[in-house]
Amino acid sequence: MDQLGMHSGLAEGALTLGFVRATELAAIATSEWRGKGDERAADSAASDGLAIGLNVMPMRATISLGEGTHSESDTFGVGHTFGTGEGPDVDLAVDALEGTTLCAKAQNDALVALAASEPGGLMRVPAVYMDKIAIASGYPEDLIDLGASPTDNIRALADAKKVPVREIAACVLDRPRHAALIEELRTVGCSVRLIGDGDIAAVIHAANVFHESVDIYMGSGGAPEGVLAAAAIRCLGGVMQARFQTNRPDFVEKLQAVGITDRDKIYTARDLARGDVLFAATGVTNGTLVEGVATNKGSYHTSSIVMETWSGTVRRVSTRHAR
Repeated sequence: MDQLGMHSGLAEGALTLGFVRATELAAIATSEWRGKGDERAADSAASDGLAIGLNVMPMRATISLGEGTHSESDTFGVGHTFGTGEGPDVDLAVDALEGTTLCAKAQNDALVALAASEPGGLMRVPAVYMDKIAIASGYPEDLIDLGASPTDNIRALADAKKVPVREIAACVLDRPRHAALIEELRTVGCSVRLIGDGDIAAVIHAANVFHESVDIYMGSGGAPEGVLAAAAIRCLGGVMQARFQTNRPDFVEKLQAVGITDRDKIYTARDLARGDVLFAATGVTNGTLVEGVATNKGSYHTSSIVMETWSGTVRRVSTRHAR
């Protein structure tokens, strides 16, 4: 069986719990910067905490998706390595602080997130936008289609759920670029839940496991976040499609630099996150996916989620940490 899988209970347990501990450390470190308006300090604290947690794990981990190239990032540049050097080889995708602005403003849904896979399992993508659409499991893979209109996708989902369109709720990032999308969704008659940031959590909500008031995620967001979301969708069994945006020359150049030349290809979650995959996240501020760090006189309390494709488990982890 694969190196991340259940070839030994000790190895599986050590890695799974270790990833949760790493995201917990990062969330606790970042919580000190909630509401203080310093995005750079918050992001730095998250990176430092996550690196400390990863470096004590029994593995040889390589960043395949992080914060720029090896030369651009002091901590999580592509190619940086973590772990003790003993144990399995894994690839990592990290978002040390998903929702940097949310943390700086003490708003909901800031979290620390990572995905781990077998070597080569996580698609290496540049910092460009991609169009995304996601729904829960239990539907045909071709029920949704990025090549179709938002109206057609909403009606197809409503038909599959056997409900009127007015009972479908779509989650969309509140951005000027989504004005036409939002108008079309409201015109067709579905409700629209707008979020300020954090489309990793939003895509997970569309899987209906944690947030039953969201039926579908639609819109564009960061490609690295798309890979992390795809890892979570793989664990949950949902349906996701993504397509790189090529409407800007700099996007085209970045895609070509990593060997992506097919401008029209639509990727599935399995294309973006292949093989056995783990996803872990810990809340920094309160959110609909996980609660934020609670600080008491003698302790911190963290709320995390960790999922695995090989076991099919979705675990919620509530932890008390002595200060």
